[in-house]
Amino acid sequence: MSRLSTGTIVSLAICAAVLAGLVFTYVTRRPVELNALDVVLPLAACGALLARRRHPVAAVIVAAASTVAYYPYAKLDGPLIVVIFVALYTAADRGHLAAAVATGAAALLAMGYGESGGVRHVDDSMFIMIAGWVVAAIAFGGVTRNRRAYLEAARQLALDALRTKEEEARRRAGEERLRIARELHDVIGHNISMINVQAAAALHGLKKRPEDAETALRTIKDASKETLRELRTTLGVLRQVDEDAPTGPAAGLARLDELVKASGLRVRTETSGPLDALPTEVDLAAARIVREALTNVSRHAGADQATLTVTNKSGNIIICVEDEGPGTPYEDGTGYGIQGMRERATAVGGTLEAGPRPEGGFRVTARLPLTP
Repeated sequence: MSRLSTGTIVSLAICAAVLAGLVFTYVTRRPVELNALDVVLPLAACGALLARRRHPVAAVIVAAASTVAYYPYAKLDGPLIVVIFVALYTAADRGHLAAAVATGAAALLAMGYGESGGVRHVDDSMFIMIAGWVVAAIAFGGVTRNRRAYLEAARQLALDALRTKEEEARRRAGEERLRIARELHDVIGHNISMINVQAAAALHGLKKRPEDAETALRTIKDASKETLRELRTTLGVLRQVDEDAPTGPAAGLARLDELVKASGLRVRTETSGPLDALPTEVDLAAARIVREALTNVSRHAGADQATLTVTNKSGNIIICVEDEGPGTPYEDGTGYGIQGMRERATAVGGTLEAGPRPEGGFRVTARLPLTP
């Protein structure tokens, strides 16, 4: 058996009180001869009251008609008028304000017409009080509906704000994951690729030119040390518990010579303008782009030399890496390495172009604004 709702319990309580009032009126007054309306109209009004939440318009019409007909034509004068007040309140509370106003006005007009016809006398003060209760019931129903709508709107705004906050948190988490992926790609992918190139050179020259093998092994040692340092820094940022991990910025353009040396290429380097005291994000992005571009030359271009130009001009850091290699599978500019460089440039408000040169080889050009 399902539990009764609060509204149904309230309706049953009101009906019970009204019917008890009718019985009390019948007992306390001297015996009167009841007619069918003394029974039918109160039952009809109470039935409408029980259906007021599911069918508010029909309920208020039946309750009003029953109440207006009851007092002129029934023999017993009981508290049935309470039913119309509750029905009017419910209709307004459920959003049927026009129906409540129209029904209340019609009931008052019918009551006034009946009184003017001499069916039953109700003095002016009583009629004004009844009219006031009708207006109050409708107004109170409208107020409760507006308050409920306001609370619902406030709840929806709070949910929207929470949803927006969660979406913003997910967006930030996605951006952070992308940044970490780029860092790990730079730290591991580039240096391991360079170590692989240097190891191949060392093996090739181990017997014929031992001095070249020694240089390659020393480069491998330095690169692996740098890789471990930067990897430890990145993981320390992720864990936020490694107090021994260095927390300063990674290598920037101030260590351009080290970046060039670590590539294992013969690089002709040209710089113009100050390259120190750059904004940290721009400095790091520039260094990463230089290293990625040189790594791509070493791995894919089929060339052992490249030209690097870094210029600080008109509020921009302009980087250009060119080679004269026979070709690369990334000549369309869509390789993962080039995509990572482009994302780094975009992250600081810059641009990056990559593609084959008309005279042969490959060119990567990045423009990074100093004030992103």
